[in-house]
Amino acid sequence: MSLDLKTVRRVASLARLRLEEGEDQRLQTELNGILGWIEQLQAVDTEGVEPLSGAGGTAMPMRDDVVNDGGRAGAVLANAPDRGPDRAGEFFAVPKVVE
Repeated sequence: MSLDLKTVRRVASLARLRLEEGEDQRLQTELNGILGWIEQLQAVDTEGVEPLSGAGGTAMPMRDDVVNDGGRAGAVLANAPDRGPDRAGEFFAVPKVVE
């Protein structure tokens, strides 16, 4: 499968891409290359190959859903100034945006 310039321009329009003069031809070449790789992948025989899901079928252990402050206020505020409008105690201070 290959894309013609009309289709490439339509795809660019749908993606709201503004193409400069000659970029549509470069994009056509790149998209046709991508489609070529997809065709090669579709040609691979995967009959009898089990799909992978995780590492050896194991699942991630679940943790308790506990609300906390993270215990890392010092690390988070390490780059904030010691005083001033950017910091209020152990919190970032931000300007009021809603009246």
